[in-house]
Amino acid sequence: MTARTVHLPVAAQDSLSDVVGIGERAEALGYDRVWFPETWGRDAVTTLAALADRTDTIGVGTSIVNTYSRSAALLGQTAATLQEHSDGRFRLGLGPSGPAVVEGWHGQEFGNPLKRTREYVEVVRQVLSGEQVDYDGDIVQTRGFRLRQDPPEPAPEIDVTGMGPKAVELAGRFADGWHALMFTQAGFKDRYADLRRGASLGDRSAEDVRTTFVLPCCALDDGDAARDLARQHLAFYVGGMGTFYRDALARQGYEDAAETIHSSWQDGDRERAVASVSDDLLDALAAAGTPETVRERVADFAAVDGVDAIAVSFPRAADREVIDQTLAAVAPE
Repeated sequence: MTARTVHLPVAAQDSLSDVVGIGERAEALGYDRVWFPETWGRDAVTTLAALADRTDTIGVGTSIVNTYSRSAALLGQTAATLQEHSDGRFRLGLGPSGPAVVEGWHGQEFGNPLKRTREYVEVVRQVLSGEQVDYDGDIVQTRGFRLRQDPPEPAPEIDVTGMGPKAVELAGRFADGWHALMFTQAGFKDRYADLRRGASLGDRSAEDVRTTFVLPCCALDDGDAARDLARQHLAFYVGGMGTFYRDALARQGYEDAAETIHSSWQDGDRERAVASVSDDLLDALAAAGTPETVRERVADFAAVDGVDAIAVSFPRAADREVIDQTLAAVAPE
């Protein structure tokens, strides 16, 4: 059965306690794991440590931390510590993020994202092994050190994100899992072929790579209100988060819509950008509407070949009432 996980919201929450409370609610409802995506708000490490303190069984993970604002060795240390602190419930998700965040927020040059991701995965694995880390890569160089504490047992698994063909191939070749974000079902199937190719290059099976499909969800008795929130959310990502989401959407056959949404948002015409997310596009990328409709749509996405877990995410403007209703509507049975 496809696992059901949750993306904790990064916006519209008043306090860290509110964010952690959503994770507690997810545990009570039987979700398998909660993920925290790190952007420019609360950091993932503190948030997940607090969540681990207030939960008992649910898995915790980053989805994602970027590979520019922390060194590879520090990410290894962090993964080891969170695995220890959570009693073995941690899973590390990492990836390059994009220029908007890396350059605009962190002030780091965004370059060689694929090579950087591969080297980070390899170095973090070496750190988690407890052996001396001697690595001479094009991006990362480290030598002569090992963890000062015993390595975690078991070591946390490492997932990566990816939207383009080469990025997903890299996930199939080197990572333990892949997080698929902003995909239609057909678009996911195309990229899953890239993951299979990468797995073959790594002399393993694609079934060895756990695939998490991140699905924006909004379930309300007022289905139109739910769809409006989801439409605004998609317009923000395609229009306001650099060019990666725009380009990924264009690759999936929505080139005109992607360009219109992006250009409208960049020109300051948010209303036109939101209106350009048609009903067909909304249904292709999200599950939004009444609880019954959303449950059916989530089941459709979960049934896609290659999907191991659905990660329920929420519109960026969703308040706690919206989040609670959606969590309950699509909770594991």
